[in-house]
Amino acid sequence: MTIIDVTQGDITKVRADVIVNAANSSLLGGGGVDGAIHRAGGPEILAECRVLRASTLPDGLDVGAAVATTAGNLPAQWVIHTVGPRYSRHEDRSAQLRSCYQRSLLLARSLGASSIAFPLISSGAYGWPVDDAVAQQVGAIKAADVSVDIVTLVAFSRQIAQLTRRLVE
Repeated sequence: MTIIDVTQGDITKVRADVIVNAANSSLLGGGGVDGAIHRAGGPEILAECRVLRASTLPDGLDVGAAVATTAGNLPAQWVIHTVGPRYSRHEDRSAQLRSCYQRSLLLARSLGASSIAFPLISSGAYGWPVDDAVAQQVGAIKAADVSVDIVTLVAFSRQIAQLTRRLVE
């Protein structure tokens, strides 16, 4: 049975086998969670991302897909990079958002991980309404066909942590 834990804080400081990066499609760093993970993880993460871009992902990572690299200096073994969709009032992209969580869990399991830490994907610069982003996150994790022993949902603010805890219960 999977334990879903909710914590407030900095995902780059969470101890887990896998830390999930809300990456941009280039895989070469950026702002928000992506930039924080690249800065805290060090140059090893960027080096592996460049290899991926030069080989299997020349056009970058697709929305909803997931790929793993080393975690560098982070308190984890791996970083799973996943690209969340931009929010649209005119097109339902929630399946793509749920895919980020479900494919990350599948990849984590294939790596042999027993714990994974997720940020709230697509809620920052990608404009997803926080209430719905949390609902999509919790729903996707609970409905996933495969999981790991411990899933930690890392909320950046107290308000998001409280909302996430309510939905997890």
